[in-house]
Amino acid sequence: MNETHSPVAARPWPVLRSFAGWRFADLGPDVIAGLTLAAIAIPEQMATARLGGFAPQIGFLAIIAGAVGFAIFGSNRAMSVGADSTITPIFAGGLALIAASGSPHYAALAAMLALMVGAMLIVGGLLRLGWIADLLSIPVTTGFLAGIAGHIILSQAPALLGVAGPEGSFIDKITALAGALGSANILTLAIGLGVLAIMLIGERISPRVPGALIGLGGATALVAALGLENHGVAALGAVAGAIPTLKMPEVSLDDLTKVVPLAFIVAVVVMVQTAATTRSFPAGREPDVNRDFVGVGAASVLAGLTGAFPVNASPPRTAVVVETGGASQLGALVCAALVLALSAFGADLLTHVPYAALAGVLLFVAQRIIRVSTFVDVWRQSLAEFALIVATMAAILFLPIQQGVGIGIILSLLHGVWTTTRAKTVEFARIPGSTIWWPKTNAAQPGETIPGVLVVALQAPLSFLNAYDFQHAIQRFVAARAPVRLVVIEADSIVEIDYTAAQVLSAGIRQLHEQGIAIAVARLESVRAQEAFARLGLEKLIGADHLFHSVEEAVQALKPQSAA
Repeated sequence: MNETHSPVAARPWPVLRSFAGWRFADLGPDVIAGLTLAAIAIPEQMATARLGGFAPQIGFLAIIAGAVGFAIFGSNRAMSVGADSTITPIFAGGLALIAASGSPHYAALAAMLALMVGAMLIVGGLLRLGWIADLLSIPVTTGFLAGIAGHIILSQAPALLGVAGPEGSFIDKITALAGALGSANILTLAIGLGVLAIMLIGERISPRVPGALIGLGGATALVAALGLENHGVAALGAVAGAIPTLKMPEVSLDDLTKVVPLAFIVAVVVMVQTAATTRSFPAGREPDVNRDFVGVGAASVLAGLTGAFPVNASPPRTAVVVETGGASQLGALVCAALVLALSAFGADLLTHVPYAALAGVLLFVAQRIIRVSTFVDVWRQSLAEFALIVATMAAILFLPIQQGVGIGIILSLLHGVWTTTRAKTVEFARIPGSTIWWPKTNAAQPGETIPGVLVVALQAPLSFLNAYDFQHAIQRFVAARAPVRLVVIEADSIVEIDYTAAQVLSAGIRQLHEQGIAIAVARLESVRAQEAFARLGLEKLIGADHLFHSVEEAVQALKPQSAA
C-alpha cells in the first residue's frame, strides 16, 4: 500500500505525531539512531548536570524526561531534547542568587523552574507564538552564545586544572585561575585535554563517532587501572542511582515570585533554540514550530516533576539522529531506555569518572557554540551589528548571567526598533521607455519625472516609529519639487499600518489637500494594510477612486492637465 494513502499516514495524530507514517522497516534505523544518540548523550548529560551544580545522574533524568515528553507531544521526528549547556549556565547563575548551589532548596527551585518554563512553552505553542523565537537577531544570538561559551570555559577551568574553583566576578575568577596555574595537576590537565582532543578528532572523522563516550570511557579506565585518584585526579566517587518518580517540588510563594523573571528569560532562549532546530532539521515534513514548543514544554514539565531542571532542544544531537537515519522519536526513546538502565543498574560504572573528563566534554561543547565565521562576516559587512555582538557578549560575561541575557533580548528589540525608524522615504522615477517606476538611487540615471507629480515610498511598515518622519519627508519633497499637484504613495512595502501612523498620515493628507495637492496610493498589496486603510478611515479620506494597482495607472489617471 502507498504510504501516503495508508490509514496511519492519514490519521490526525493529536499526540505521537513523530510516529505518523511509521513502518516496521523503520525499526532498525531508529534503534541504530538511539544507540548512537545514547553514546553521545550520556557523557554530555552528566557534564551538563555538573555544569548546573547537580549530581551527574540528574542529567539522566533530564534526557529521559526530554525524550518521553517530546515523543508524546512534539512533532519533529528527529529532535533530541534534554539537558542543554546553553540554558544551564543561565538558570544556574540565577538560582544561585536565591539558594546555595547543590542544596535541596536549589534542587527544588530548579524543578519548579522547569515546570514554569514548560508551562510558558506549552502556552506559547497553543497560542501559536512561534514568532517570539525571532526576538533575537543573529548578531545578538552570536554574542549571546559566545558569552555562554565563556562562562562554560571559565566554570570548567578549575576541574581541568585540578584546582579549587574561585569565587567572585568574571574578572576575579580569571585573575584567581591565572594565579593558580603554577599549582595545576598535570595528570588532570592531560585527561581533560585528551578527552577534548578525542572529541575533536572524532568529529572530523564523522559526527556519528561517539568521541565523548570513547574519551570518557578511556579516561575512566585509566583512573581505575592506575589509581590516579591517589595522584590528585578527582573523580565522581559513589554515584546514587536515579529512578524517575513524579513529585511536585516544594517551594514557597516568595520563591515563585523570584523565579518567574528567570523562567521567562530561559523560556525565550529555549524557544529560539527549539525553533532553530525545528527549521534546520525538518526531518522530511513541514516544520511545526508551535507544536514543537508544546513538545519541549511538556518535556520540561516532566523534567520538573521528576526532580530535574529545564530542558532544551539540542541541534548537535538532533543532527546525529538525522545522520544515522532515525525515522521517528523511537530513537530518542531507545536512548532514554539505555540511560534509564545505566542510571538504575550501572551507577557503579561511574565511580571513577574524572571531573576533568567531564570538563573536556564541556570544553568541546563551548568551542562548538562560538560562531567564529559569523563574527568575521558581521565585522566585514556591518560594524554597527558587530558592536551588538560585542555588547551582548560583554553583558553575558561581566554581569550576572540572567541580567546579561535580558540585556541581550533588549538589545535585539532595540536593534529592530532602530532598523524600523531608519526606514527611508525615497522618491521614484519612471524608467525611460517603460511604465515601471523605480527608486531614484542613481544620480547618473535619474529616470523620468512628470511635472507636478511626486511619487514617493516608505520602504517599511508604517507605524508610530516612523510615521512622523514619513509625513515630514513628503513635505520636504513637495517643497523641493514645487509646484506639485499630485502625490502618489507607492505602498508596496507598507505591509501594516497602526493607529498612530494612520492619524499622522491623515493629518498629512489634509495638509496636502489644503495646499491643493491630490493624493493617490498605488500597490497597497498587503491585505492587513488594506484592512487598516478601510478601518482607520484612510480610504474614505483619500477616496476609493484614488487607490490604484500601479503607479503608472495612478499617474495617467490623475496627473495635472498641464502635464498631459
